[in-house]
Amino acid sequence: MVEPVLSTVTRTQGANAALKDGTVTPDGCRLAFEEVPVLVHAFRRMVRGLEFDVSEMALTTYLVAKAHGARFTAVPAFLVRGFHHGAVLHNPAVSGLTGPADLTGRRVGVNRGYTVTTGVWARAVLGAEYGVDLAKVTWVLSGDEHVAAYRPPANVEPMAPGRTLEELAVSGELAAVIGVDATAPELVPLVPDPERAAVAALLRDGTYPINHLVVIKDELLERHPGLGADVLGAFTCAKDLYVQRLRAGAIEEPTKADRLYSRVMEMTGGADPLPYGVEANRQVLEALMRHAVDQRILERPLPLEELFAEGTRG
Repeated sequence: MVEPVLSTVTRTQGANAALKDGTVTPDGCRLAFEEVPVLVHAFRRMVRGLEFDVSEMALTTYLVAKAHGARFTAVPAFLVRGFHHGAVLHNPAVSGLTGPADLTGRRVGVNRGYTVTTGVWARAVLGAEYGVDLAKVTWVLSGDEHVAAYRPPANVEPMAPGRTLEELAVSGELAAVIGVDATAPELVPLVPDPERAAVAALLRDGTYPINHLVVIKDELLERHPGLGADVLGAFTCAKDLYVQRLRAGAIEEPTKADRLYSRVMEMTGGADPLPYGVEANRQVLEALMRHAVDQRILERPLPLEELFAEGTRG
């Protein structure tokens, strides 16, 4: 049988570098990589047009897409993880905020859509750790949703045109913003010592947020039994090589992500900083779905067994 050639989009990063440079090749298929300079554009193209066979995708985008009947299914290769305590920024000179609890009743900007994964995790921090009543905050979006059928709750509204979230936060017209790559020196994290707070959450209850995973078109999974396992195996092999390099200190010019994953290894006694697989991540996946339900992104949690391709659910 001729091996299928799969159009594939995934941003080059430590965990997939060996796959993209050909050091690792999957069994049973060939991945033909396409480069999309702005990765979130690939998410939208996959959700709305099924333009790729295999695609990296934000986790919450995937959950919302599945809830609305998307014809692709994930494998548990979690390419990107991170902490989001530092994602909420404000201008202390004008915001009037003394801490996260003061956000109740205020207007807070969110980069792009309400369902953006960083926004979900950051709101979860505000609600679960700092007691913010998320339903009493007005969330102001700078863009729309990848899943066009999704309708946000009533306390979500679009930003007026002609300004940026950063400008509105600097001026104090927004109390804070989430997920903005701000350059203005006036904007600082609202959560005190966010790195320490994130580390405390990881050590206290194992909160280690997932941001991105990998999805495959359902028609291909149906046509090629075992394809999900083949793709997962290749991504896992590439990731394992990356983790070996992290452990050996063999990355000459570490990125911000490299430094984060090295820090996680230090905090956890050398554990894999990018664990793949459903069972190894059940707690964090179920937590995100609870947050998504609480934030009115999902109507109900989705069964994990339905979210991952056959042969990849271990």
